[in-house]
Amino acid sequence: MFKTRVDASAVHGWVAPGFEEVETEFRQNFAGRGEVGAACAVYHTGKIVADLWGGYRDPKTRAPWEKDTLVLVFSVTKGMAAMAVAVAHSRGLLDYDEQVATYWPEFAQNGKEKVTVRQLLSHQAGLSAVDEPLDLQTMADLDALAAILARQKPAWVPGTRHGYHMWSIGWLMSELVRRVDPQRRSLGRFFQDEVARPLDLEFYIGLPADVPDSRIANVIPMGPFRGLLTLCQHPYLRDVLNPLKSKSITFRTVWNPKSLTNHRNMNRRDFRSVEIPSENGIGQVRSMAKAYSVLATGGKELNLKEETIEALTVPASPPPWGLRDEVMRANAFFSLGFERPFHGQYHGLDISDQAFGFAGASGALAFADPDARVGYAYGRSKIDIYGPGDPREKAVRTALYRCLKRHSL
Repeated sequence: MFKTRVDASAVHGWVAPGFEEVETEFRQNFAGRGEVGAACAVYHTGKIVADLWGGYRDPKTRAPWEKDTLVLVFSVTKGMAAMAVAVAHSRGLLDYDEQVATYWPEFAQNGKEKVTVRQLLSHQAGLSAVDEPLDLQTMADLDALAAILARQKPAWVPGTRHGYHMWSIGWLMSELVRRVDPQRRSLGRFFQDEVARPLDLEFYIGLPADVPDSRIANVIPMGPFRGLLTLCQHPYLRDVLNPLKSKSITFRTVWNPKSLTNHRNMNRRDFRSVEIPSENGIGQVRSMAKAYSVLATGGKELNLKEETIEALTVPASPPPWGLRDEVMRANAFFSLGFERPFHGQYHGLDISDQAFGFAGASGALAFADPDARVGYAYGRSKIDIYGPGDPREKAVRTALYRCLKRHSL
């Protein structure tokens, strides 16, 4: 377990007047909450108001986290991938309420012929578990992967309930984009061309060869003691770790591909280079905040149509069987590829129902709040899985909303 304390003086960056409390809480993460390496960025009304970073990108060598350090953000990648799908929607390449098989005919196997794009993106298709074994080679072969996904039988009647498509949702989004894109680009390539380049972002789904590993913060796996505490907090993990539960939808979802459950693999170049749109997005934290800021303020920089923004921001509706997630065994809300607030809460904080984003296993979080006109991102290198939000990230986010409240007075 990594125990080195990082001095709060190792924090760099700036905040705009009125947002000083954001910096105070970010520094406190290092001084008293065990943060090792992290960055946070906030945009408000289209302007950056906080840009902070600190600690180590490599705790073994004590290499500092720098202004341009990149970090792997795990499931935050799903939200970035969903942005690419939103761009495709705005270009008229797909309709959220059209059947997936209209664009991807092979998908209409084993009872999936009526699954809509909206249901697929809302984790309602019953495809959270993939039964055919997946390895790194298969993940890199988009045609082979698409064929496997097309053959998969749903675990429930699509559209009736939802369950976290932990790994599969990224590949399903990727194949959907490939099918509707006239250039047949992968999701990672489409994201670079249609989202990252127009917005001048540095964020990759599939790390390019010319980006050196020395710029990337190394993932610090969770220690065994913390793992036991996490097990107590998350009932679904008891299914994940119990071989007797091997037929459960939770076990089947998490353990294929098994290689993605080993967080140490995320420090390997081969895992960083393959496109895994649910897991291995790597980028600058301020780039994630900027992207969500664009969506929070109308999407003009991406030429998003009003109907696309309206679809993203309208309060989400649960499937007929309710909010309970069949995989995570807890209440959840998904819409068009994003996590959404439910009962006025978003990762432990009161927030507008218009908000949308995604959290990651490391405690990372990035989201748009159109009501507050905020784009926010927090990225960190140390794995630590909490239920309603990592306390370090949540402390900074809570401070942000206190600042916004004072700003509006």
